Amino acid sequence: MAWKNIRGGMITGIDIGTSSVKVAVGEQVGSKISLVHAAKESCSGLRRGAVIDVVEVSRTVNRALADIKKFSKSATKNIYLSIGTSQVNMQVSRGIVAVSRADAEIYQDDIDRAVRASQAVNLPQNRMIVHTLTREFVVDGAGDITDPLGLSGSRLEVQSVIVDAFSPHVKNLIRSVELAGGEIGGLVFAPLVAARAALAKRQRDLGAVLVDIGFGTTGMSVYEENKLLSVMKFPIGAGNITNDLGVGLKVPIDAAEEIKLEYGNAVARDVNTKDLVDITKLVPDAKGPVSRRFIADIIESRMGEIFDLVNAELKACGKYAELPGGVVIVGGGAKLPGVTDLAKQDMRLSAQIGSTIAEEWVDEGGAFKEYLEDPEFVSALGLVLWGADASGWDKGGRTGSSPLRRIQGVFRYFAP
Repeated sequence: MAWKNIRGGMITGIDIGTSSVKVAVGEQVGSKISLVHAAKESCSGLRRGAVIDVVEVSRTVNRALADIKKFSKSATKNIYLSIGTSQVNMQVSRGIVAVSRADAEIYQDDIDRAVRASQAVNLPQNRMIVHTLTREFVVDGAGDITDPLGLSGSRLEVQSVIVDAFSPHVKNLIRSVELAGGEIGGLVFAPLVAARAALAKRQRDLGAVLVDIGFGTTGMSVYEENKLLSVMKFPIGAGNITNDLGVGLKVPIDAAEEIKLEYGNAVARDVNTKDLVDITKLVPDAKGPVSRRFIADIIESRMGEIFDLVNAELKACGKYAELPGGVVIVGGGAKLPGVTDLAKQDMRLSAQIGSTIAEEWVDEGGAFKEYLEDPEFVSALGLVLWGADASGWDKGGRTGSSPLRRIQGVFRYFAP
């Protein structure tokens, strides 16, 4: 679906996370997107980013869509969803074809054949391809070509990144939205969509890693020279820190979450050993005050485990401590005090809290400023941006799908 008017086309992004559903609706305004709606709903029925209770998740999505329908029923007809399960794999594949025309000029059908050839990978029956991302084209041995259309050569190669997911998890996600009356325009692996929103082109060129710390999972995506090097999801998140605090302090989970955000710190050494927290204000039957350093020790231990997983993947792709663009942290876990300091310490990179790139948005009257600056909303906003890209809208305010966009549509939606 292309945005055919200078103003009026709408795309909805729904980020279904382990503990909440974030929704954003964007409308085209000239060369930018106006954020016209954003909301967050508490959610259950998921475990580590995967839907395990379709009916329960559908109820939450239905509440979110009911709010959207109040101002635009069409906004529920073009929904982009993030795939949050950690049961996702990535592999690099090559497709090679002979240029079909006698004049050796490369046409779109040659490009399409090369991309299809790169998708010829062996997958188990319970897995499905969700992305085919083009890294580069190679024409007669000359590589690092972004768009070979119109070039001359006898052999065309493409290096693609194939991302596949566990089919039942994807189908449950789709059903949850369709049962609520929504129509899906595309599916995007969560770490990719977060990077789309929060990483500037300069960071992707220099080399950067995005770390998306959700409640039940943590995602990461690594870029260099504007190419995707790695993308992963780990079945551990900020909720594990809350659980650890609940066990360590012997308090209910709701109180542990509040203690984490109000008194926590990801770097224990930054907390005075004499500082105490009177948790009886939250839990009347708790056994007196506890040391803030003890709280920080619990948090640092689990957060360090998350960064260890990220570091292991960076080492696997040869980029440990070698990304000038640094680490950008988003998601609910990014709100934890001291998280950037621990990232700098453990990952040996510059670190910052990420939010969506403001220049891509119009926020008339500043009504949605808090959402645009919230690291927890990066994925929902990124879904809107991704949908705009896939719909063929460019910075000149034009619509239509260019040849490169068609082959790099960056998602392959399979209906159940």
